[in-house]
Amino acid sequence: MAELDVQPKQSRPWWIWLLLLLVVIGLIALLRGCNKDGDVVTGSTDSTADVKAVTLPEWDNVNFNASEAHFEEITDTSIAVKGDDNYTIYGLGENILFASGENEVQQSAQKQLEQISASLEKRFKGVALAIYGNTDSTGSAGLNKELGKERAESVKQWLVKNAGFSADMITVMSKGETDPVATNQTASGRHMNRRVEIVAKAK
Repeated sequence: MAELDVQPKQSRPWWIWLLLLLVVIGLIALLRGCNKDGDVVTGSTDSTADVKAVTLPEWDNVNFNASEAHFEEITDTSIAVKGDDNYTIYGLGENILFASGENEVQQSAQKQLEQISASLEKRFKGVALAIYGNTDSTGSAGLNKELGKERAESVKQWLVKNAGFSADMITVMSKGETDPVATNQTASGRHMNRRVEIVAKAK
């Protein structure tokens, strides 16, 4: 009977696998580099399409304890304005914007939002905006975070629909209950903590 000469299968040298791994890593890095401007709006005829949206880290530097500001076009005392060289913040209580437990902007808030819109148009035309929702500490932190987001989103939609702002230039943020301006132990304090802030980034 003939004897079969079976040779053990030789494994590839380790350096071939290393080379393949380096090629794959290089391709991934190249693809990520090409896509790093992925937040630019494309395929639109809108005049704001060539403006890059502000990334979230830039909004992390907003000084919400900035000094009070006075704009002659803001005559409604329920609107608080403050800011510094980098950002201007328009604040409005949720009791003005929303009915209790609701997240749709009330008809009665039109006057205040129109004043804020006119001021933004006059001083910050074409700049990126962020809208922050704030709540009191009633309920769970998770629910408050979601409520803050829903209310900020409602204000964004109002600005887009009624004042002609570009949705691509507005970022919605929620601080929920994490940034109180007064104690949550009293009704008046909770009232102050329920607010929406519209932030404009200086040009």
